[in-house]
Amino acid sequence: MADFPDKVNTQTSSGTRSNAHGSRLYPIGIDTYFLKSFLGILMTVELVFGMLVWALIAGSRIWKGDEAFGWVMFVAILLWILTIILFLFYLLNLTSKLPMVPWRHVRLYFNLGATILYLTAFITNASSVDPTSIQGTYRYNNRAASAFFAGVVMISYGLSTLLSFLCLHESQDNAATSQAAGNNSA
Repeated sequence: MADFPDKVNTQTSSGTRSNAHGSRLYPIGIDTYFLKSFLGILMTVELVFGMLVWALIAGSRIWKGDEAFGWVMFVAILLWILTIILFLFYLLNLTSKLPMVPWRHVRLYFNLGATILYLTAFITNASSVDPTSIQGTYRYNNRAASAFFAGVVMISYGLSTLLSFLCLHESQDNAATSQAAGNNSA
């Protein structure tokens, strides 16, 4: 007969594994709570309408004198790509794998910068639409729609900035309250 080991581990797995250092390895999965959160909804709005901004401008022909739309395209595409990256970090719960990164600060500063850049892009886009010369044409409609959607994206980044600020402020208040409570009990 075969030799049996002296001890058999009958403990069931909890779904997480440990590495050689003893820290838990969490599997990468989709965070459905993030998708339902206000932050997840705002980021989805930023992605969808941000894509509309640059797609509408790219779909209209750029003539001589329309160089301002280059700035709008740069802002729209750059922030769209960066928002996709940040969205994936939150969606795949990669932020918990990188606890050394101050994610609340990153989110606040990113959204603040995006709000300012989209404000400049919105103003540039809206002021470059000349209704007297091309009104009713395909080019005018694309540019007017892109200005509208740039305003929507700017507002959603502004709301994300406000939400990020409130989240950061709340976490700092909780830390200060817990530290004060610890000092009072000592």
